[in-house]
Amino acid sequence: MSKKTFSVFGGTNREHLISALVPVISIILALIIGAIIIACLGKNPIKGYALLFSGSVGSKSRIAQTLMSACPLIFTSLCAAFAYKCGVFNLGGEGQFVMGATCAIMTVLGFHLEGIVAIVVALLVGILVGGIWGLLPGIMKITRGLNEMITSIMLNYVAVLFMSWVYTGPFRGGDNPETLPIPDSAQLPRIAKFHVGVILAILLAFFLWYVIFKTSFGFKIRAVGINPIASRVNGFSVGKLMVLSFIISGAIAGLGGSVEILGKQYRLLAGFGTGVGFDGVAIALIAQLNPIGSMVVALFFGMLTTGATSMQVGIMVPTAITEIIRALIIIFAVSGIAMLKLPKIKAVLLPAITGKTTDEKSNDPKKAEVEA
Repeated sequence: MSKKTFSVFGGTNREHLISALVPVISIILALIIGAIIIACLGKNPIKGYALLFSGSVGSKSRIAQTLMSACPLIFTSLCAAFAYKCGVFNLGGEGQFVMGATCAIMTVLGFHLEGIVAIVVALLVGILVGGIWGLLPGIMKITRGLNEMITSIMLNYVAVLFMSWVYTGPFRGGDNPETLPIPDSAQLPRIAKFHVGVILAILLAFFLWYVIFKTSFGFKIRAVGINPIASRVNGFSVGKLMVLSFIISGAIAGLGGSVEILGKQYRLLAGFGTGVGFDGVAIALIAQLNPIGSMVVALFFGMLTTGATSMQVGIMVPTAITEIIRALIIIFAVSGIAMLKLPKIKAVLLPAITGKTTDEKSNDPKKAEVEA
């Protein structure tokens, strides 16, 4: 029995290993093409990449900047990954992020909060408002059958417009269209030049991995995501689990928004939160919806963002090169994941994974018995 179990799980581990290699290969291919583009511009790609990485991890201050650049991406990627695990597509991470930040700063400034009270209350408000903003597309999906991708994207625009009303209207501070900064005592404390929100994001990634893969609640979430009909037949409350996944997903993004406003931005202004939601979706897909993988990919994207300026100044190339590299990573990773699911690709990879062909696998009575 132990030998048979080892055989089955050994094959699964090899499959997971091959899937895990897809993002790595995607990054390598994207960097190679980026190097070709830099060379075509008449610049030295090796020197450019050296400047890129030294500009992002070459000193303590640059590492801190990289971590803070990756922090919002970690939250929004975890937001997308958790929802997708339940089979629902939350594309409203940006709106939930913005609403969490907006209501957090409104609470701090409106009630003149300071100190640890301001920090705790603002974070809780971000979680609550983000969860409510995530609940809306969930309710519309369950009760009215509306497509959650459309409704969550539409709510992004509502959130951004509400934020612009806040910093140009009742909470405007001075002549510029922006709010007053939060008090110094309400800012997140810093450790080694980065705010503690980074540590919170990393801990949250490990916690969500544990919840999704090691708890009965996570099993239910994954079961609904894989097959909602079978889950309903087995007694799972599919509708409630979907709504709950929307709430938790939105709460994660809302927490990220409040962390960003308390730890880095300190005020609302035009452009706050732009693109973090869709970047988070892309990162979650590259990481194949694994929370820890999402954190790692987000950190790499943060390195690209922070080091782009050093590469631009050092070899005189546009920072758009890093955007091209990021886009290529997304394209290669998503394409690679899709290709692994094709029957012909599986037929080629199967001997390397299990040591058996498709026909041998189907004729193996012990294997069939275990799979049944």
